[in-house]
Amino acid sequence: MLRLGRSCGKRFGEMNTLNLPVRPRRLRKSAAVRALVVETILTPAHLVQPLFIVEGSEPEAVSSLPGIFRLPLCRLAAYCAQLESLGIGGVAVFPKTDSALKTADGREALNPSALVLRAIGEIKSSVPALPIFSDIALDPYTTHGHDGLLDAAGGDVDNDATVAVLSEMAVLHARAGADFVAPSDMMDGRVKAIRAALDADGLSSTGIMAYSAKYASAYYGPFRDAVGSTRAPDAPPISKATYQLNVANRRESLRELRLDEAEGADILMVKPAGPCLDIIRDARENTTLPVAAYQVSGEYAQLLAAEKLGWLDLRATRDESLAAIRRAGADIILTYFAEAWARDR
Repeated sequence: MLRLGRSCGKRFGEMNTLNLPVRPRRLRKSAAVRALVVETILTPAHLVQPLFIVEGSEPEAVSSLPGIFRLPLCRLAAYCAQLESLGIGGVAVFPKTDSALKTADGREALNPSALVLRAIGEIKSSVPALPIFSDIALDPYTTHGHDGLLDAAGGDVDNDATVAVLSEMAVLHARAGADFVAPSDMMDGRVKAIRAALDADGLSSTGIMAYSAKYASAYYGPFRDAVGSTRAPDAPPISKATYQLNVANRRESLRELRLDEAEGADILMVKPAGPCLDIIRDARENTTLPVAAYQVSGEYAQLLAAEKLGWLDLRATRDESLAAIRRAGADIILTYFAEAWARDR
């Protein structure tokens, strides 16, 4: 018969204390210690709230962006005052243009009484200390949905003709009170041209936040719904691949970032933020300028959709996503979560 003797080993789970002079967990042992050594700090001042503007007297819900509304001019002052009281770093203004005003050449963009110009003036007069970032691109004004004017053949965007219009547009926005004009079109040379136009008009104090590394991303859909540039279901899709960056490319973004800095940009932006954390880090390591990142509409919408299905904790994933963008190197984050995050902190 086999007899079992006394065990010569230790019971499961028993062992001598490890001789470890370095124990990283010492810096994680309590909430107070973790707060003491935190590396990435996010405050409301780092965040910019995008605003969608519409004619009329009542806010309009954006179905693909739960919790986000298109605001009429009469609601802007009160809402922006709330954002300022929360310490939000600024607002980025985007108009929904009446379809009757849209044309192939986007001429409404140069209307001195355009909705966006009245919105900028309203915000600046009511909340003068709140920085305003004003979008400079033609897609809210064109029937074809491109960010610029089409060439004679109608198959591609005419770079130089578009830059001429964008320069005029930037001057109008700066005169209305924008602190920063933000060309999001990705045309070659537009930062240089806009800087020259602003300076020639005596607007040298107006800054330029360039969408320097803006990718041809699939995450922009809800934004197009919000500004009314979504294509009709029976309309053929349009491609912006000749001017927005290829999502597979990394080195190409550095070229764009360096060009915009050389042409006079004051802030460089990467868009979208979450899928481009590596690009944000590249930007941070290759410039001394402030780096902005846009957590775009699709990033926002997917978190709310997952929360609605009970798959994710919205607040936890929201906070993690913003921390990751900041950790990657963004000084400024444009996000639809700005107001909610500031209220929850």
